[in-house]
Amino acid sequence: MPENNKIKLLLSEIALYNNQASYKELFILMHSRLSAFAYSILKSKYDAEEVVSDVFIKIWEKRAKLVDIESPVFYLFAAVKNQSINKLASQKKQRQIASEHWVAQLNSVYFDPEKLMMTAEMIRHISQVINTLPPKCRMVFKLIKEDGLKYREAAELLQISVKTVEAQMAIALRRIGKCMHLDVSGQASTQSVKK
Repeated sequence: MPENNKIKLLLSEIALYNNQASYKELFILMHSRLSAFAYSILKSKYDAEEVVSDVFIKIWEKRAKLVDIESPVFYLFAAVKNQSINKLASQKKQRQIASEHWVAQLNSVYFDPEKLMMTAEMIRHISQVINTLPPKCRMVFKLIKEDGLKYREAAELLQISVKTVEAQMAIALRRIGKCMHLDVSGQASTQSVKK
């Protein structure tokens, strides 16, 4: 995964050379995705920002250990998840929220529309389908297709089995596939998608 390699390089530069430019680049690269993930757990933009900031502070403080991380994207998401759950516990707002109640905000369609030469209408239909997925399904889809996690990593992060991740991805891809079937008039069929 190229993104993991880039992040690994940034973490190495931070760990070995105290490189603040690499730290800033890592922050810029991951901040919005991690904030969206924290928000899905905390349901508070302010708390999500605070959690992500805390995670980045800890990254800087423990920078010497960063070179040992095998899957940095997963590591960052797991750190944000743990910090978010700790925040909920410390605030005594509520007990741990099950992952199916986390709300995923998808930023884009998971593939490159230019490469697939998709029309704007088709992208709109696919986005509608993705946004109507059940919450757990949408979260799994986002973590795998948008954030680049492996099935095993998404399962561990959400505390569900790999089989459940596979099933949720199958549901998402099946619904997207139905969306992509064109009816006789050439318009995307949205009736079959709503099933």
